[in-house]
Amino acid sequence: MKNSSASTTNKFLSLLLMPIKGIYLICLILVIGTSFYLFYPKIENYYVFFPETPFDQTPDELSLHHKEVYFLSEDGKKLHGWFFPLKKEFPVILFCHGNAGNISHRLENIRLLLDQKLQVFIFDYRGYGRSSGRPSEKGVYCDGLAAYDYLTKTVHIPSTNIIPFGRSLGAAVAIEISLKRRTRSVILESAFTSTKEMARTIALFYLFSFFVPTHYNNLKRIGHVAVPKLIIHGREDEIVPFSMGQKLFEAAKPPRYFFPVKDAGHNDTFVAGGRKYFEAITSFAYHSKI
Repeated sequence: MKNSSASTTNKFLSLLLMPIKGIYLICLILVIGTSFYLFYPKIENYYVFFPETPFDQTPDELSLHHKEVYFLSEDGKKLHGWFFPLKKEFPVILFCHGNAGNISHRLENIRLLLDQKLQVFIFDYRGYGRSSGRPSEKGVYCDGLAAYDYLTKTVHIPSTNIIPFGRSLGAAVAIEISLKRRTRSVILESAFTSTKEMARTIALFYLFSFFVPTHYNNLKRIGHVAVPKLIIHGREDEIVPFSMGQKLFEAAKPPRYFFPVKDAGHNDTFVAGGRKYFEAITSFAYHSKI
């Protein structure tokens, strides 16, 4: 009898506790979900942006004629850049760099672009180099538009002479400029499709990639870019899969061109590509074809 009574009591208690466990589970899910929603942007920014303040070198050290530039973003951030002018009729490459370092780390690449009779304006996003503020997706888009506006309103470069060039993270900025402003064309190099798809390629984030928002959605936005597009990607890219470059090309509307770089990784496309790489960029910049 005692065993039967104890068994009945245990069953009763078990039934009594089930709704409470369910409520706790729901509350836990809500807390985790709310926390993820509120803090994910900060977590993403932590893994996306790797700014550096000190310069490795300056244009003067490479004997590159330039103008040091400061300009303001729409939300009041003081941004810094270097403009490398040549003849006024030459196309201007509006260089939107990747997520690490600062503009000083791109000087060798810039020198080679200048050799192709291409003017260059490179700038640092907020929080990078001598630019104020802290980077974010909305912020770097705002910075790219401010750089464009500096060229058109201060230097008086015709909009039809401006070519946003976005490398890696900078591709999202270049797309934003091409969507919000009039440009001659746009060049995207080593570009990813979205941070959500990038998360699926990283073991640490793979299990949580389903919950990751689709930020920096280049795959969706590139289909709305009307100007000619050149997409460059290293076949051996160890960070952004080569397949992402192919997906972006397939999603883009004509006129579009795809230039795969043999034996190139993520950061050495202009080195591995050599003469053919710069010939493709020059041909596209001047004639919108390769």
